Amino acid sequence: MVSVCVADEQGIRALSKKLQSLLSDEDSQLYRDNVAKFGVTAEYVREAFSEGTLLQVAASGKSAFYLVLGDDEEIVGFAQTIQRDTETLELDRIVIFPEHTRKGYGTMALKKVIEDAEQKQVKAIIVNAGKDEVQARQFYEKNNFKLIKEETVSPPWGGKITLVTYKYQLR
Repeated sequence: MVSVCVADEQGIRALSKKLQSLLSDEDSQLYRDNVAKFGVTAEYVREAFSEGTLLQVAASGKSAFYLVLGDDEEIVGFAQTIQRDTETLELDRIVIFPEHTRKGYGTMALKKVIEDAEQKQVKAIIVNAGKDEVQARQFYEKNNFKLIKEETVSPPWGGKITLVTYKYQLR
């Protein structure tokens, strides 16, 4: 049975190892959909998903990683949240690995994030998606997120990207 849990240190280490392995293949669907499409450099990806970076981010207390675990406890996807302030949680990303998509796992991860946000008495969850990411946008809209803005930003790896921001109101 598939489950979603908040990652402990061991889970974060396993997630980093899995991501480093999957994202090392520049021809993979995961790489094309999450890295190449946005012009992210390979070096930025290696550093952003390194074990040290993920552990440091989690240790800050403002970020949590949710693991989507398959039948055999294999990581089949993950979500990451960032506590922006006492009232706002940012859903930084939900990634379900390509061979496991379209099975409801992203929705399971989102429901767990919402459940935890409600317990923390968060008032709203925000999420950004690329303007042209039709599948991601449909996912958030289907799950009652409302479009609140569109803006062009300069990401840390350079260039420009147009993002849309969605909000899920909890209270």
